[in-house]
Amino acid sequence: MIGSAPFYEYGRFGEGTSLVVAVLLGIAFGWFLEQGGMGNARKLSGQFYFTDLSVLKLMFSAIVTAMLGLFWLSWAGLLDLSRVSVPETFIAPQLVGGVVFGVGFATGGLCPGTSCVAAATGRKDGLALIGGMLAGVFVFGEVFPAIGRFADSTARGSWTIPQALGLSYGTVVGIVVAVALGTFAGAEWLERRA
Repeated sequence: MIGSAPFYEYGRFGEGTSLVVAVLLGIAFGWFLEQGGMGNARKLSGQFYFTDLSVLKLMFSAIVTAMLGLFWLSWAGLLDLSRVSVPETFIAPQLVGGVVFGVGFATGGLCPGTSCVAAATGRKDGLALIGGMLAGVFVFGEVFPAIGRFADSTARGSWTIPQALGLSYGTVVGIVVAVALGTFAGAEWLERRA
């Protein structure tokens, strides 16, 4: 039956239930990250030296799993993809943000999510990175009036890969899965060489 999900969007449950679900999913996500060693900055830093590409494989696995799940749920009529929220794209500011994120990740060895996992397990580097993120949010808020025009530049709306490439959703899913499989094989080869 079409339109049975997304549940919150269709009013299948209210704000209280959605908050409980979000907290439970967040705890589960953090627990799985910690179990996989993703709260350890040394392990995450290994990707920059091509000695441990677990993060690349984990993130690509998550992307492919979510993409295939959405594709098949939509195909089966259990999910209306047009109702799934897609954040807006701002090419130039997001490229700059990606560079800042990458530099911070390479320097600190943790991303925002894994720094929360590290902090929750008592690691001081995780706490320090959370402090840095909060300081960054404050600084961004203070300088936003000066950079607001840039932050709103190169807007593309809710722009997806199928729209950008002019391909069907199914074709893009196939391409991404093929690229992921190639990437996994390449990552294993790099790790063996390192």
